[in-house]
Formats: sequence, structure tokens, C-alpha cells
Amino acid sequence: MIIDTHVHICNMLNFVMTEEMVIEMMDKYHIDYCVVSNIDSAEYNHDLTPIPMNIQKSQKASFERAIKFARANPDRIGIMPCIKPATESADATFEKMLVDNLDIVKGIKVHPYHSKTYFDSEKVEAYIKLADKYDLPVASHTGGCEEAMPIHVYNMAKKYPNVKFIMVHMGLGTDNKEAVELMAKADNLYADTTWVPVSTTMEVIRRYGSERVVFGTDSPIDGIDTYYYNRTGEPSLYREYFNELEEKIGKEAYADLMYRNAMRIFKIQIK
Repeated sequence: MIIDTHVHICNMLNFVMTEEMVIEMMDKYHIDYCVVSNIDSAEYNHDLTPIPMNIQKSQKASFERAIKFARANPDRIGIMPCIKPATESADATFEKMLVDNLDIVKGIKVHPYHSKTYFDSEKVEAYIKLADKYDLPVASHTGGCEEAMPIHVYNMAKKYPNVKFIMVHMGLGTDNKEAVELMAKADNLYADTTWVPVSTTMEVIRRYGSERVVFGTDSPIDGIDTYYYNRTGEPSLYREYFNELEEKIGKEAYADLMYRNAMRIFKIQIK
């Protein structure tokens, strides 16, 4: 069984990742379940300039698109609403949408880079309070700018010990060492494999056991074949996860990584 905890839909930031692409890649690569976030919620461009407000999609519209996708595929798709802390808030509308869809909402997704907002800011904390209230994990992009560095996720993990925090990418574009070290200081900090070398994942498992890391990929960011090829056609690092890692870490640890941890952390039930 395979659960990918880091999958996207969106038509923003020069990305086109559709619902149809997600289902096609799941069928092709035998992915049993995906946790999807809609990054139509982006507030800042790749160069960290603000996206004009007339181009931005509302938090509500982004959430609604994700809900529609999950409702059409309830046995295969769960969602994490991607928030807009820079330009919107954890208002009553957001909370009601959350509560009304707790059967398909598996957590809350924060992208401090594309919101250019510190993860440990009051703006983001308002959403974390909802995660605490409704017993939901919080997944955050880490890396790329100061606002998104792992230390800020750690700060909130210490403040909210009952919330599980997933450091997506473990510090994208870094050697991942900061994220790995921070895990020693907070038991509710978890790792994610998105663009993370197998060697780092193995180090996490060696130091903390196999129950504190989940499989994620950013698919279909490089197309429906993201699991095997990058956008230039070169082999993806995920091939090693699929083809070599089980032999290196053992069957039980591999099962934890590829689906068991996700089922526990995100409360996923697969029929």
C-alpha cells in the first residue's frame, strides 16, 4: 500500500496540476490514497513578489475546489486546506467549512514561502489553534526563505504539544540537518520525504525510529510521471524510494513510511 501525503492541485504560479492528473498518476503508479492541498491559495510568487489581488483565488474558493475533488473520490482523496494568512484569516467561514468537512479534511496546510509569512506568526497561529481544537495535524512547507525555515515550525510544536507538525521538505534546498536535529527536541515534529534524499530519510529512521516520517512527493508537479521522472526527463529521486529503500530499512519500517504513519497521523481509513 502507498499513501502520498503531499499532492497538489492548482492553476497558479505557472503550475497546472489538475484533478484528472492526480487520478491518472494514482492509477498508473498504484497509489492507494493521496492527501491533496490546493495551492491556488498562493499569495506570493516564486520570486516573493505579491500576486496581484485581482489574480489571487480566495481561501474559500481554494478550499471549495479541494472539497469537491475529495467528495467525488472519498475512498482515494483526503484534503488539507491551504491557508492564506497574509491576506485572509482563520475566520468563521473557514472554521465552518473545516467543521462541515471533517470526514475528508485530514489536516491544515501552510506554505510560509508562498504566503511570505512566518510560520510562528500570530496570523498562522490562529489556524494552528483550530488544528488544536479539532485534533488535526499541520503540514508546512519548509525552506526557501527565512519565514519558512524549520525552526519556526519547531517553535509552534513546542507551544502546541498536542498538535502533530509535519516539516514538508525538511528545509528545501538545504542539507536537511536543521530539521533532523530539531526533531530531537519535539516529539510532535515529523518529517516528510518530498525532494528529500533517501539518505536523509534513513538518518531520520535511524535516529528516531520509523514512525516519525511520512511519504510525500509534490506530485504531479512534474507531470503525471513525477514519481519516476523530473520535468527534464531525468530519473526522479523517488525511484529509490520505490525500488531500493525497502531492502535498506526492512519491511516493517518501509510499511510505516509508505502508509502506516500517514494512516495514524492523518486518521485515514482505506476501505
